[in-house]
Formats: sequence, C-alpha cells, structure tokens
Amino acid sequence: MTDSRGDRYEVRADQVSGQIVVGRDNTVTRFEAAPTAGPVTEEELAALRAEFARVRGLVPRASADADRARDLLDELEEAATAPDADSASTMAYVRRWFNRHVPSLDEAVAALVIHPVVLRLMEAAGGAVADEFRRRFGA
Repeated sequence: MTDSRGDRYEVRADQVSGQIVVGRDNTVTRFEAAPTAGPVTEEELAALRAEFARVRGLVPRASADADRARDLLDELEEAATAPDADSASTMAYVRRWFNRHVPSLDEAVAALVIHPVVLRLMEAAGGAVADEFRRRFGA
C-alpha cells in the first residue's frame, strides 16, 4: 500500500462508512459527550486527578526535561480543573510542548486534554471559555 521511496500513498476503498486516515504519525481522537451530563462530582474530579498522577508517573525520570514535564502537567491540571479565560491556551501550549520534547507521552497528554470530565468542566464554564476550548480542540 505504501511506496517505500517516499511518502506516497494509494488508497482504494469500497463501501466505507466513516473516516479513513492515511499518512504517517496520525493520531485520531473521538469523543461523544452525553447529551444531558450533569455537574462534575467530587468522585469524577478525584478520578481525573488520579489520571493526572498516573501520567506524571510516566514521565521518564532520567530525561533532561523531566522537571519541566512535571511542572507543565501541574499547569495542565490547574487549567483543566479550574477553567478560566487562559485555560485553552495553556492546554494547547502544554500539548505542543509534550509533542516536541517528550513525544512518548503526547497521546497520554492529549487524552487528559479531551478527558470527558475536562470537557464537562469546560462546558460548565460556559461562554468564551467553552467557545475557545471548542475552537482549539474541536470538542
């Protein structure tokens, strides 16, 4: 299907219903929000914080960027759990930083950004906060 001499792809599809992704280094993320999700509970917030702790534990300790990575995860957690006008900008910056400096954790960080609880918190913030989050992350 691929040409080993370069980035040339030939795709043939019959009766495909849905998306097709072609190329290198693609990441596809999908989220469907519950139409009548209520307010975020303390239990859900605790589960989200546990997920942040799990990802912090994945940061390679021997990495030159380990301290910065943990600091940025702290910033991401703050932006995600206490949404304000700068939250989406902070989240986008942290996501790009991990993509460039610790690519092995890029997917884990992306999953935090679009975590169902984060999406609900952003929607609950409403107005410009929710609009900017949707604009940047398509959620």
